[in-house]
Amino acid sequence: MTKKNHQSMGLQSPDGQIHLPKRGGVARTAKAFALLFLVILAVGAGRVLLGRGAAHAALEEQSAQGRKIFVRTIAPTPSKSANALTLPATLRGDNETAIYARVSGYVRAFAVDIGAKVRKGQILAELETPELDQQVAQAKAQLEQAKANVALAEVALKRWKTLFSQNSVARQDLDTKQNAYDTSVALQNSAEAYLRQLQETTDFKHVQAPFDGVITARNVDLGNLITAGSSGSALFSMARPDPLRVFIDAPQAYAGGIKVGDKVKVTQPELSGQTFAADVTRIAGAINVATRSQTIELALPNAQGALTPGAYVQVSLPLPPKGPLSIPANTLLFRSEGPNVAVVDAEGVAHLRPINIVNDLGATLEIAGGLTPEERIVINPPDSIADGEKVSVQ
Repeated sequence: MTKKNHQSMGLQSPDGQIHLPKRGGVARTAKAFALLFLVILAVGAGRVLLGRGAAHAALEEQSAQGRKIFVRTIAPTPSKSANALTLPATLRGDNETAIYARVSGYVRAFAVDIGAKVRKGQILAELETPELDQQVAQAKAQLEQAKANVALAEVALKRWKTLFSQNSVARQDLDTKQNAYDTSVALQNSAEAYLRQLQETTDFKHVQAPFDGVITARNVDLGNLITAGSSGSALFSMARPDPLRVFIDAPQAYAGGIKVGDKVKVTQPELSGQTFAADVTRIAGAINVATRSQTIELALPNAQGALTPGAYVQVSLPLPPKGPLSIPANTLLFRSEGPNVAVVDAEGVAHLRPINIVNDLGATLEIAGGLTPEERIVINPPDSIADGEKVSVQ
């Protein structure tokens, strides 16, 4: 190992004297370095502490945000008729009738056939009535005979009046002639009335339409023997197709909610996509004991003739709401005491409120009591929400 002396280490001056560093300068330098180190260490520690404090505050804020419940609210709405009761029905003409002959005879001709639109008073058929014609001729002859008897009785009465004025006959004989004259006059009046009756009956040889409508059936042919009255076969059937009448039997459970003037919808399966509006015009006012239903009559305008009497249709009756208010189904909270909703007050505090569900329509619920239209209820409330809990409304 090389031997080092004081001169090689820079401690000996050229004059041969040894110079050592001063102790005070070295100490000050060491203190400065130590202070700088302490400052750096303090700054680092402060930064670490400040960072930990900020992280803790952020963590606390994040935890508080995580504990806060954010909700959306909605107000209850007045209930509207969302359900409808669909019932089968048959269309009937506003007026339907079977047309019978008023006199007996043979069908000479008919002027209309099924599907024909006719006007009131239009001739539908003509009958031959030989027996009636003979009765008319006989009645005319009887009337002439009665007139002749009146003329003869009148002449005799005048003669007897002259004789009575001359005191040639008794008063009783004059009264007998007067009675004979009065009787002949009465017989003449009776013959005239009978002839008028037969002549008016003769007019029924021409079968006429009783109202405007359409012929729905023809039941006779030329030469058929027709018997007067409804005991025989009907010559024609006809109906008035505008407006139409619709009769439905509403079940007892729903009959009370139907009122005169209500609007209903009528559909026919063969007329896809078409809906016809009708009005409730009459209600039976009593429940049928056998069917436990009530008959409802509707008036259905049919000016275009799209519907025909006798067709099968379906009638949709709107059902009145069972509760005054409706709420979405996703606002429900199920608790042991029953269904609840969370109501948020003006201070943002949630209150659990029990409700009475009277009609479940799937997406919406009709309720009776428990809420007012002005209150706000929570949509999709968390199961953990508690009564009196603070919430944040978005």
